[in-house]
Order: sequence, then C-alpha cells, then structure tokens
Amino acid sequence: MAVKAMKASEVARRVVEKKDLFILDVRNEDAYADWKIESDSFQYMNVPYFELLDGVEEIMEDIPKDKELLVVCAKEGSSQMVAEMLADEGMEVSYLEGGMKTWSEHLEPVKVGDLPNGELYQFVRLGKGCLSYMAVSNGEAAIIDATRMTDVFINFAKAKGVEIKHVFDTHLHADHISGGREIAEKTGAVYWLPPKDAEEVVFEYAPLTDGEQVRIGDTAIDINALYSPGHTIGSTSFVIDNRFLLSGDILFIDSIGRPDLAGKADDWVGDLRETLYSRYRELSENLIVLPAHFMIMEEVNDDGSVQEKLGTLFDKNHGLNIEDENKFRALVTENLPPQPNSHQEIRQTNMGKITPDIDKKQEMEIGPNRCAVKA
Repeated sequence: MAVKAMKASEVARRVVEKKDLFILDVRNEDAYADWKIESDSFQYMNVPYFELLDGVEEIMEDIPKDKELLVVCAKEGSSQMVAEMLADEGMEVSYLEGGMKTWSEHLEPVKVGDLPNGELYQFVRLGKGCLSYMAVSNGEAAIIDATRMTDVFINFAKAKGVEIKHVFDTHLHADHISGGREIAEKTGAVYWLPPKDAEEVVFEYAPLTDGEQVRIGDTAIDINALYSPGHTIGSTSFVIDNRFLLSGDILFIDSIGRPDLAGKADDWVGDLRETLYSRYRELSENLIVLPAHFMIMEEVNDDGSVQEKLGTLFDKNHGLNIEDENKFRALVTENLPPQPNSHQEIRQTNMGKITPDIDKKQEMEIGPNRCAVKA
C-alpha cells in the first residue's frame, strides 16, 4: 500500500467538519499528554516511536480497519517511517506532513460577518488556539492580533484585492509571537500597540488609546479602542461596526483571561474584574464576542468560527458570574494552568529585544494555548 502525506489544512477540514479520523501519535508520552490534535470526532492512540523500532505487529489489533488512519510525530520523519511499516502490513495510512510543527502553524480563514462594503474574517489557528482577524472594506484592510505566519495575511489581502492599511495588537502577547510589526513593515501599514504594554519595546509604533477611531475604506467602519486591562495592563478591546467585540485575551467563550503572565496577578486581578464586570456590562449584549484565543474544541462552532453574543456569555460563562469579589480573586490567582512555553522569551521577542530564527520561534511556540483561567 502507498503511504500518503496529509496536509495540516486537510486535518483542519476534518476537525471542522467533525469527520472520523484515527490518529496514531508516535511522540513521547509527555509530549502527547501536553498537546495533541484536538477533535471530539477523532480517536487516538499514543505509542512512542522507539517502541515501534522492531515493527508494528503488536499494535495492529488495536488499530481499527474501518477508519481513516493518520500517523503523527513532531517533525514528520518518525511518522513517515511508522506509516511505511503499517503500509507494509496492508494498512491504508497517511502521515502528517511537517508534523506537529506544521499543525501548530496552520491558519484556517473563516468569514464571521459582513461589514459595509466589506467583510470580517477570523483566522483560526486550530493547533495553537490563536484567533486573528482581518476587517475589509472598499479596498482597504485592518488586521488584529496577527500571528507570525505573516504571508498568510498578506496573500489573503492580495487575493481579496485590498491594501493593508492598519495592523493592531490588542496587547503584548506572551503565548505566541506577533506578526503585526512584520506585516506593517512589509506593507507600509501603521502598526498600533497599547502604550501601557509598550514601555519596554525598542521599535516605533502608533499608540492605541481609549476612544481611538480608525477608518477602514470609505465606509463608516470605525474600530473603537476600549481600554480593558486585566490580562495585561494595556489590554485593549475593539468594537467594529457597533456589532463585533474583539475582546483580545480578556474574555473567551468558555473562560476569562489570566492576569499573571507578566508576574502581576495580584496587582491586575482588580483590573480584570473591573473590565469584565463594569466596562463590558456597559456594552450592548447583542455584540458578537470574537476573542483572540479559544481553549477547547467545544468553543469552535459548526462553521469553524469561534464567536458568541456577549449577552449569552453573561449568562453562561462562569467567569462572568462570580458575585463575591474574594471568590473571583481566588479563582483568578489560585486556579491557573501552567504558564505558556517560553512565555518570557516570547514577550522579549514581541518587545523587539531579541530576534530568534525561525527554528527557535517554532520551538518557543510548541504546545497548547494557556491564556485562560480554568473556570
């Protein structure tokens, strides 16, 4: 049987469409336990590659014959070799092209709404839980919270025939490397960053302050900056076209943002509560919340998007319904998951203080999203 290479985009479609897939993950047990391809419709088996060096005969009975089979490893080589062993045993099998490093980098664009003479797109990074956005109108575009895979955004804008005019980061990211500044440099766009998060950056930027309005195209698309500290001291939300709330890492669909990635959880927990329980309560409950991350696959809708009405989150999101302030403080400071891999190095990179090469950037970002408080 011939072995096939399956692209990350093909796996992503199976995730979104909830199709069956059996994954044999041949990474070490600790790597698999920390982070894997997530889908409620997939089945999994983890057998480290070194246990299969003498052959795959012992696992053949545990692999279903009626499901599509994909072998996964970190970089590709090990999974390809195991896939070839399985093919020699008569199995129809694929391996993940580029391994988990490629899965971590794949972006799936999804249209989330119409704008006056334009559209709003969400770029879903399924392997990392990151969400980026592009607002398009009358030949112009703005990008919010871009990842380091800058060509995806630039090529998407070219395909749409629009010019990237503005690039924003809602805050100084600590879990992934921002591509915002690089996109601005490549396209001549203005790069915006909240000044309270930019005290240590070593590059020029446009200060994003509360009440800032940036016009995209000739239509009335205003991107209104809403100061919303808590995840970081400078965290800023956006209300686009009075319909969409881009909440950054302050509010997610099933959880709320963690305030500790700069080492100041006790200092910022009050800001986080003020944003969620006061500032956001003053907004229309009909706003569609579009966060910068998702934590679990249950937050991904059937169309592949991550979005929900603010009013629904006020009802269902546990982090928005803790009346006792002391209990809220305990939740936010005592119930935190492990910090993101290399988060200090990622912050230094996003400040412009260090410039790691591509291999180092991939290594720094490996692992799951960990921006949320565990509710």
